[in-house]
Order: sequence, then structure tokens, then C-alpha cells
Amino acid sequence: MKWLLEISLLFLTLGYVGSAFAHAVVTDHSLKIAQPQANQSTKAELTFNSKIEMGLSQVYLVSKGDKHTLLTISKGEKKGNVAVDIPPLSPGKYVLRYKIFAADGHLTEDVIHFSVSP
Repeated sequence: MKWLLEISLLFLTLGYVGSAFAHAVVTDHSLKIAQPQANQSTKAELTFNSKIEMGLSQVYLVSKGDKHTLLTISKGEKKGNVAVDIPPLSPGKYVLRYKIFAADGHLTEDVIHFSVSP
């Protein structure tokens, strides 16, 4: 009986440690499916594997010359979704650079490359 208790405690401890080091990771984004059209504003959706602290998170548009522009973000329709307002852009290559805080307080920084066609 004692060994059953010890094994149960081991599994509980391992489960707790695994969740303690979770980060918000992009599992999907709408820019994979549809690239923005030139000179038209659009909304991109980023899907993360965890709940996001919107007030602490930021997304930047990086354009030619390493110019960073802070974009407006809002909560998506589902848990872990972030909607990003992308302004009208000229044809070219761009990057979304995001700093996202997961609900557990961990910061994730990464980039998504995309192109705008004429």
C-alpha cells in the first residue's frame, strides 16, 4: 500500500513540474494560409498552446530597415488566440515579432515571417 502512495506522489510531482515550466508556443497562425494583400489592412490570428495575458503581451511589425511598429492586439475568439491588426502594407517581406506572456507568467519571444504580394 505504501508503494502505491509513493508512486502516486511521484506522478503528481512530475505533472506539477511539467506545467510549471510551460511557455506560450504558437501552434498555428493565419498567415500560413492567407498572406495579406497589398495596400489592404487585415487581421492575423495567432493560436498559442496556453492562455495569454493580453495586457502584458506585444506584437511588432518589422519592416525593411529593421523598423519596428507596435501593432494593436486583442483577445481572439478561443482560449489562446490573439488577433493582430495589420495595417495596409506595400509589397515586400515583413516579420511579426511577438513578446507573449502566458497566463503562468512565462515570456515567449519569437518571429513569424510573411510576404505581401502586389
